[in-house]
Amino acid sequence: MYSPAVFKIDDHATLVAFMRQYSFATIITHDGEVPHAAHMPVLCRESSGGGEGTLVSHLARANPQWRHFENGQEVLVTFTGPHAYISPSWYDTQPAVPTWNYTVVHVYGIPRLVTDPQEFATMLEELVEFYEAPRANRWHGTIPQEFRDNLMRAIVGFEIKITRIEGKFKLSQNRPADAPGVMAALEDSVDQTDREVAGMMRRYGSDS
Repeated sequence: MYSPAVFKIDDHATLVAFMRQYSFATIITHDGEVPHAAHMPVLCRESSGGGEGTLVSHLARANPQWRHFENGQEVLVTFTGPHAYISPSWYDTQPAVPTWNYTVVHVYGIPRLVTDPQEFATMLEELVEFYEAPRANRWHGTIPQEFRDNLMRAIVGFEIKITRIEGKFKLSQNRPADAPGVMAALEDSVDQTDREVAGMMRRYGSDS
């Protein structure tokens, strides 16, 4: 990913927190002829041994993309956070043109299919727990055994051992004189995502 130094985020804890907050990710593979992409919830597990960690998720067995994991080649997973159009009318410095502020993390890694039934069941429980735990009226995962087994046969679990992570938060750091006006305009927006970008600018922008 092209990432000028001013936009680059290297702090591991920041990257992990971002991936866990914006966990609906894009999984990109290549079959040797064309690229493929799947859009799935992906959980980032932190490593207890000092490594970069792992990603876990699953695909429908009917989706042939999971077979790309069998060749041992590196895959790419992208996590996208808040993003917003930036109008030059918000700048004090002129001339200027429109641009876009955005936050993204790219993760590269080697996938492994999870074929052991117990390991797979544990992984699915972990995924459910991650998304259900914050809910006041949470679902506890109680379903008939036959129904559960049929569903598990219809999906393929996998984990991706992370080899490298690239974080890019483009938040007007290259225009510190104009960033206050951009933040003010985004904070006044009726769009919730615009306001989220303003919050990211305050946390990670030119004054961070």
